[in-house]
Amino acid sequence: MTSIVFMGTPAFAANILEGLIEETEYTIKAVVTQPDRKVGRKHILTPTPVKKVAVEHEIEVLQPEKISGSPEADQIIALNPDLIITAAFGQFIPMKVINAAKIGAINVHGSLLPKYRGGAPIQYAIMNGDQETGVSIIYMVKKMDAGDIITQASMPITNSDDAGTIFEKMSDLGRKTLLEILPDLIAGKTTATKQNEAQVVFSPTIKPEEEQLTLEQTAHQLDWKIRALRPAPGAYFKDFNGKRTKLWNIDVLNETTTQSAGTVVECGKHVLKVAAANGTVYQINRLQPAGKPQMEITAYLNGVGQGIKAGQKLINE
Repeated sequence: MTSIVFMGTPAFAANILEGLIEETEYTIKAVVTQPDRKVGRKHILTPTPVKKVAVEHEIEVLQPEKISGSPEADQIIALNPDLIITAAFGQFIPMKVINAAKIGAINVHGSLLPKYRGGAPIQYAIMNGDQETGVSIIYMVKKMDAGDIITQASMPITNSDDAGTIFEKMSDLGRKTLLEILPDLIAGKTTATKQNEAQVVFSPTIKPEEEQLTLEQTAHQLDWKIRALRPAPGAYFKDFNGKRTKLWNIDVLNETTTQSAGTVVECGKHVLKVAAANGTVYQINRLQPAGKPQMEITAYLNGVGQGIKAGQKLINE
């Protein structure tokens, strides 16, 4: 039976862990995940999705704040696993841990490498308007997401997808792809391919200041960013009062305008159309004014947005 140490944190990784647990030819010696964090307004200490799965199946859980130089790193090495498998773990893993795996240490990464190395590959794929993404199963090396590619699988990004839906679909794809390749990997029947360094694109973690929508973005670019940051943390603009308003859903319209970006093109009882860069136009369907819950556009126009008129500057950058 092949022994595995699994390392991961969010639901994306928990789904993959469950797939490994269901396969009788593997034994999970330990699960490594991020420490429990306080969540929500009540600051309730909450375990990670991966920890919840591990506890349910009575698997040992290790939660180092920082794995490098930790006692947990020594514990992993002492377990002498055949494989170390990581998926969205969220920390750099020292080489002495990587080298502890007898067969190898592999990572399930959420992009078609070498495109989108880093912590936010799904968000960047949507934000850049890509029509395709996927998963890469790679060997782990010291350099982030730079290991040789064992296998890849692709999937489309539709106009209705956001980061939430892609995470779910990609988790299923990653689980399926990993479980399909593992028997050949363990038997030494796979051939890995080096990444083309000339094609590397990075996807660093999204910073708070990058959540703001700008007047320089076209309607398509606004839609991509909104969906890339949905369901969390959300994308916002500063309205005519200088307050943050989050846009949760818009439609890119097949029409143009001579109005400047951020200006209301049309406003009715149930319709709010706004100009974007390069004469493009979008319709707001759902938004969230500062200090308010999300609301459909009709509720907004009947409440907070009363008095908005065509020709008015809605967005103040």
